[in-house]
Amino acid sequence: MHSRTLGPFQVSALGLGCMNFSMGYGPADDTDSARILHAALDAGYRFLDTAAMYGNGHNEALIGNTLKQRRQEYVLASKCGFSKDESGKPILNGRPEALKKQCEDSLKRLQTDVIDLYYLHRLDPQVPIEESVGGLADLVHAGKIRALGLSEISTASLKRAHQEHPVTAVQSEYSLWSRTPEISLLAACTELDVAFVPFSPLGRGFLTGKAQDVTQLTKDDVRCTNARPRFEPEAFAANSKLLIPLAEIAKEQGCSLAQLALAWLLSQTNSQGQAKLIPIPGTKHLDFMLENAAAADIQLDNKTLQILNELVNETTVQGQRYTAALMASMDSEQDRLASTN
Repeated sequence: MHSRTLGPFQVSALGLGCMNFSMGYGPADDTDSARILHAALDAGYRFLDTAAMYGNGHNEALIGNTLKQRRQEYVLASKCGFSKDESGKPILNGRPEALKKQCEDSLKRLQTDVIDLYYLHRLDPQVPIEESVGGLADLVHAGKIRALGLSEISTASLKRAHQEHPVTAVQSEYSLWSRTPEISLLAACTELDVAFVPFSPLGRGFLTGKAQDVTQLTKDDVRCTNARPRFEPEAFAANSKLLIPLAEIAKEQGCSLAQLALAWLLSQTNSQGQAKLIPIPGTKHLDFMLENAAAADIQLDNKTLQILNELVNETTVQGQRYTAALMASMDSEQDRLASTN
């Protein structure tokens, strides 16, 4: 894979999102997960993304136990400030002392002396963004982390945070069918020289053509338990019709649906006003991981990009990416609200 610049780091054009190994899409086997992690490094992945919240520390521990002898081969990103209680209710804590304690815990689980990129996982509305970023800046000065990032943040919050301490990367959902960052966040990242890291770049599996509606999912699948409206049966059936022309384009390009969606994202760095993108698709399957890696070699011409943009976007997709209540609670959705006022 070719490399891209992420702040002070050179990383692979695609990173590996590791959440799937611990939660979100049904059970995973640690032995299989370890095999995929090693194979990913062998295949050229040089950027791994985890979080303290993934499996309540399990994901970080898995990476630490599996790759401690290969720590110098990849850039490591993790996240703090977001957890869940025993009932699954989200808990946000952006207080500096809490973030520092979480960092120490993560370092132990990851079996490393330093985390390369450390994100505030979600904005705590009870704590000014400047205070949370100030706590992360203290970790930079202490040598515990090398750079700091923000996840699911609005443009206004990003700019406030960047004044407190330089932000290296912003992570948010972005794909053919989730375009909110295009409102203003991508342009702000370009203006501030901040890398942009799209998560769920395959639309939580929908854009691969292998996803199922909620009636076919297990209860521990986030597409079901968190009530993603796009996966409700009626919306899913309507959205699935978009896959038919997408599959034709993929066939013309000689690639899979997943590779087409990732190639579209990677091409966005060539558009004026866009940020530097490093997507982080996740999977529990070795063959899918290798399939995704090959997307970095696919070049789409302008005509194909235009067709894709017109075919799949938030006006052609039925349903929001989250429920209305969850959308309202997210700082990143402030950009959408501002654009409609």
